[in-house]
Amino acid sequence: MSTLQTTLDLRAVNAMERSAFTAALGDIFEHSPWVAEAAWVGRPFPSVAALHAAMMAAVRASGRSRQIEFLRGHPPLSGAAVRAGAMTSDSIAEQKSAGLESLSAGEEEALARMNRDYEARHGIPFIVCVRHYTRAGIFAELASRSARDPVQELDEAMRQIGFITGLRLAARFGA
Repeated sequence: MSTLQTTLDLRAVNAMERSAFTAALGDIFEHSPWVAEAAWVGRPFPSVAALHAAMMAAVRASGRSRQIEFLRGHPPLSGAAVRAGAMTSDSIAEQKSAGLESLSAGEEEALARMNRDYEARHGIPFIVCVRHYTRAGIFAELASRSARDPVQELDEAMRQIGFITGLRLAARFGA
């Protein structure tokens, strides 16, 4: 399901069996339906915020090695990948919202280099809630965060995941 599809109702979601719940929400966390499946046991959720908190708790409880694996499943920021449709519909819409599909050749090259350098240092792709930044702000954030300690940056990537998935979930429920 993408953000362009049917708006969900919390009461109906709370009543879903595990497989339906996972099918409805499994793509909120990039390529990780296990997050929705793990959160299912917390039903009923009194609010979308409580549902999101349960999903984030599932990721946090998964341990560092699974968190790193999860983070590595995220696509790099890339105008070329956006134009090619080479990522999830949510990621495409998010990266388009920051204008990444219209990067100049020089900007695309700089972004690719910065992404490679960041991943070489931190072991994960650069993750940022692009809806919170301008295109210039994304470049500045990538440059700034590249110099951070890898442990600190892992925590920041998880914080950014919270922002990204909170917005995705709110959109799915029409909030």
